[in-house]
Amino acid sequence: MSFTIGQFLLADTSLFRLGSYGVRADDVWIVATAIACCVACGLVGCFLVLRRMALLGDAISHAILPGLALAFILTGTRSPVAMFAGALAVGVLTAVLSAGLNRFGKVSEDSALGVVFTTLFALGVLMITFAARDVDLDPGCVLYGLIEFTPFDTLSIGGLELPRAFVTLGAILALTLGLIVLFYKELKLVCFDPALATTLGISAAVVHYGLMTLVAATTVASFEAVGSILVIAMLVAPGATAHLLTDRLRTMLLLSALIAALSAVMGYALAVMLNTSVAGMIASVALGLFIVAVVFSPSQGLVAKALRQLRLGLRITREDLLGLLYRAHESEASAPLAHEHLLHRAHAPRSGRWVLALLKRQGLVADDPARGLVLTSRGLDEARAVVRGHRLWETYLATAVGKDPGRVHKPAHATEHFLSPTLQEKLSDELRAPSDPHGKQIP
Repeated sequence: MSFTIGQFLLADTSLFRLGSYGVRADDVWIVATAIACCVACGLVGCFLVLRRMALLGDAISHAILPGLALAFILTGTRSPVAMFAGALAVGVLTAVLSAGLNRFGKVSEDSALGVVFTTLFALGVLMITFAARDVDLDPGCVLYGLIEFTPFDTLSIGGLELPRAFVTLGAILALTLGLIVLFYKELKLVCFDPALATTLGISAAVVHYGLMTLVAATTVASFEAVGSILVIAMLVAPGATAHLLTDRLRTMLLLSALIAALSAVMGYALAVMLNTSVAGMIASVALGLFIVAVVFSPSQGLVAKALRQLRLGLRITREDLLGLLYRAHESEASAPLAHEHLLHRAHAPRSGRWVLALLKRQGLVADDPARGLVLTSRGLDEARAVVRGHRLWETYLATAVGKDPGRVHKPAHATEHFLSPTLQEKLSDELRAPSDPHGKQIP
């Protein structure tokens, strides 16, 4: 039976009044369960992202199906404890089998995961079809999860009625936080340098399988809340988003937790507004935040990269113009150097006009009635440094590398923009050459 979030909200009218808005008591538990689920997945997902094992969460979420079927066959009930134990066992088995195929079967990691999880998923479908065909299994629960119904399935703890899903996911979140705090150094070493970890006496294999067990437990615990398909978004999106914003593991974990919690809150609010699946909207919000990070990340975002490319292009054009003007000054050309001729030689007809105007505004270039464009004294100093780097690198390629002097101009022209003053001095001290391979004086 189809059951939308709008129908669910109308089913219970008990409200806490918060200003002019109505906040149901059940809303609090749904959001709290979503936050616990998303943060737990986001934390372990950071390590999956760093180790390039994001597919593992998807594999486990599909492969636990035979574990659910086997638990029902052995116990004859749909007890949450039995289902969790069966799913967890198969989830761990997925990680072990895929790692074994990768290590001993010399199969690539992604291929091993694909073979294992599709095989187990198919086996689970057969087991349910033939052995549990009379059991009422809701496909919606498997695909999207039933986080909207968490307030109706409660446990009594200390006289308090708490949603079972919240208790389970809260325990998983506490376990995840505790293990990360206790074994932070080991996890960090194994993620970035397993060989160094082994050298220092840390068993990379033990840490790996411990992490895989934690991933399996988190995936299984989240299965009922967000479903088998959407759990992968919770495992990957917050960690991947955080990784775009920082290169430090500690900061990445904190950002991942914040992004996961924000996805849960915003996802639930939008699901209520649009009358749609809560888990689906949470995953969509997580994807939206990832796209925002891809575009606007200060270090790795598309906008930041475009700005860096623009700045680099303008700097290169600026230095090319200064170098051309210095060579014209050096040759004491009798013909005036016109704007169009200079821009043509610099291969920058568009950006060159703006850069040339900026050079004039900065007092580095001036218009001379007799000679056209000329360098000022300040401009001469800057241009000299550019040409010095070019000719030093030409000399280095010709003398130290043995390159044909007739073929050193092009690579030197590309390198001159990246030679720092310190490196120029080191080259000068090593070469001790007064002129370049073409007989031109090195400034």
